[in-house]
Amino acid sequence: MVRRPGGGAEGGGRGLLVVGDVVTDVVARHRSPLARGTDTTADIRLLPGGAGANAACWAARWGCADVRLLGRVGADARAWHEASLREAGVRPRLVVDDEAPTATVISLVDASAERTFLTDGGASTRLTADDWSPSLLDGVGRLHLSGYLYFSAPGRGTAAAALASARERGVAVSVDPASVAFVEELGVERFLAATTGAETLLPNADEARLLTGLADAGEAAAALSRRVPVAVVTLGAAGALVAEAGEVTARVAPVAALAVDSTGAGDAFTGAYLAARLAGADPPEAAGEGCRAGAAAVTRAGGRPGREGGPAAGFAR
Repeated sequence: MVRRPGGGAEGGGRGLLVVGDVVTDVVARHRSPLARGTDTTADIRLLPGGAGANAACWAARWGCADVRLLGRVGADARAWHEASLREAGVRPRLVVDDEAPTATVISLVDASAERTFLTDGGASTRLTADDWSPSLLDGVGRLHLSGYLYFSAPGRGTAAAALASARERGVAVSVDPASVAFVEELGVERFLAATTGAETLLPNADEARLLTGLADAGEAAAALSRRVPVAVVTLGAAGALVAEAGEVTARVAPVAALAVDSTGAGDAFTGAYLAARLAGADPPEAAGEGCRAGAAAVTRAGGRPGREGGPAAGFAR
């Protein structure tokens, strides 16, 4: 069962493998609009991040006892990232790139907690099919592919190899589209074709609209669920939608939170959702856990859970 406040039970007994990006985040929270050509005061922090790595950390925080992460980093920051992942309860398998530095993202967070990213993919874009082995799925019940894999040719090769291996073993695969801008650059049809065979898509509302061409988030979720068995569309402060077999089957209520930084909220949702699914929750129940994690995530800077985050801390529904 899913771990509940005051409980401590761990569910599932099967592993979660995340394949995706490990990033060094430079988070700059500015309270006034950016002043072009001069200075703007900001609170700036250097934090571990990356959509894939963040989701893995939140899955561990949400009660999944066996979370693994495959990613590629530069030699410059391997030790720091490996230590932070282990501290979060994730078993990292980090491939070291001797030519490219670790991916870096500058996250500009305004007074409304909205974030804008400047992204240097670095080593994360160079994860290749040669870094993949079907043996990575030993003991794994779910495979999650970060959408950032699909925005480089080597990454698409890795995602394809991992997806094929998972399908051969009957392991459910989820994909987070990750970025409207990068999906537009790649092309919607190429992205959808590359993710054929996934069991679950986890887009936000803007990504769902882009992938379907439909303005209504509910209609977009329903349309996506005709391509994959389950489509879960996050709506930010409005909660989430779950769609299966071509129709919306659940509208999940949001969890109130005082937002400081929206960086990583979607990753938190993804990690908690997957942990809950591995623990036996159905998609609507798992989406409820995702909303709880997303609400916890926006109350702190950066995309990772703190020691105080997660069900054990008693975040209210």
